[in-house]
Amino acid sequence: MDLSDDLSMGERIRVLRESRGMSRAVLANLCGRGPDWLKKIESGERALRSHTLLLSLAAALQVADLSVITGDQSEVAQPVPLGRLTHPGMPAIWSAVMNRALVVAPTGPVDVPALQGRVDQTWRLWHASGHNRTEVGALLPDLIRDAEAATRTSEPSDRRAAHVALSDVYRLTGQATAYVAPAELAWVVADRALAAAQQADHPAAIAAAAWNLGNILRETAYPEEALRVATEAADLIRPHLDAAPDDWRGVYGALQLHAAVTCARDGRDGEAWSYWDRGDQVAKSLPAAYVHPSTVFGRANVDFHAVSVATDLQRSQRALSLADDIDPDIMPSTERRARLWVEVARGHLQRGDRTAALHVMQLAQRIGAETVAYTPSARTIAADLWRNAPRAMRAEAARLGEAVGVSTA
Repeated sequence: MDLSDDLSMGERIRVLRESRGMSRAVLANLCGRGPDWLKKIESGERALRSHTLLLSLAAALQVADLSVITGDQSEVAQPVPLGRLTHPGMPAIWSAVMNRALVVAPTGPVDVPALQGRVDQTWRLWHASGHNRTEVGALLPDLIRDAEAATRTSEPSDRRAAHVALSDVYRLTGQATAYVAPAELAWVVADRALAAAQQADHPAAIAAAAWNLGNILRETAYPEEALRVATEAADLIRPHLDAAPDDWRGVYGALQLHAAVTCARDGRDGEAWSYWDRGDQVAKSLPAAYVHPSTVFGRANVDFHAVSVATDLQRSQRALSLADDIDPDIMPSTERRARLWVEVARGHLQRGDRTAALHVMQLAQRIGAETVAYTPSARTIAADLWRNAPRAMRAEAARLGEAVGVSTA
């Protein structure tokens, strides 16, 4: 977009942010800062001299040239790295999703329960493996094609269950390709998951697909839309909960936690904790050891989300205090355990304690190497530590940066 030469740097940032529909809280959080910091930058009350923060702002605003922000064509020549992360499994997944056959050759009835069993097993692998993107990504192309075929060739009596399986496959595809899929594939996958669930007319499947869609909306800076999707899906499934299986309540609880994080990232303190409380009440109504098979909603995940909410609200002391009371080993998902330690590292960074942040990031990387390598917040922390760790810790920070893939970025 064309910006007037008379605009200050702060004014340029504000115009770019508003043109993308981003709140201050969202943009500041993407840079690892709070909304008050960004407000002072935009108003000119505070100067922005950090080249690293300039790059972070430009990347979050999807600006390819820093001069668009600085207003000086000669000041900074370095382009902004806007490319998404890549994964070797993406071409095969892309082909399975985007080259969907219009006509499926008849191969006889599909064993839909066996297909659903494969899907459930792959979800378990996603949560159990430290290299989940690679291992699950290798299985997804065949699962996608088989599930698509099942919805068109299975017996009429199995067609509804086939659509539920297809929705589950596309939800898993969305998880496994988050942050590495091109934007068009991410939206196609989310839409197909929801469409298949709606075709099945299955409230729990629709709610789970909406949870997945909400994740994409939130990560692409559409917090209001993400919250609307989560709350509408919760309203849809709520009337069925009294007589429904535990997994329906698990999805309902996961939607509450989704709304909590969405509000927290937008700086809405009261609403965030209100939604978290609702998720907490759902967890209390379920068996103590209950864990939802795909969202891993349960007692441990509710406690994990309390840390995330506090961190997103820039309440680092509360986040770290909450984390101190958690036993990570009760969480059966390797991915979620790694993400907990990433959240704890964020809390330590907010307090300026890079030594503690490095320690827990090393732990996160050992638990879930690909979770850390392919999660933007984890990569941001690793990059910060690589550049700014205390002198005595620089060698360790460099090794972490190399393992995550950020030290040469």
